[in-house]
Amino acid sequence: MNIETAATQLEALGNPTRLRIYRVLVRAGVDGLAVGHLQDRIGIAASTLSHHLHRLIATGLVSQERQATTLICRANYSAMNGLLGFLSDECCADANSRARDDAA
Repeated sequence: MNIETAATQLEALGNPTRLRIYRVLVRAGVDGLAVGHLQDRIGIAASTLSHHLHRLIATGLVSQERQATTLICRANYSAMNGLLGFLSDECCADANSRARDDAA
């Protein structure tokens, strides 16, 4: 993952409403949730939900699929794992190099 993608996804999740939506979808699992059920769980207006979902979809964190007359929203677990990996892959890398420098 590049830094621009990570920054865009983190910016999208920096909004409290979008973060709540995303957490509900992550908890829902691979089956996702119908937009109506998501709206009920979050308790916001349909237009507001649509606005926030659009942003999460645009960043690749959420996908939407139409099943007959129902829109199903799902967290994109691959994108989530990529973002988490980006944040944690180099954890303490500089601390380890400092320890080697101090030992030399």
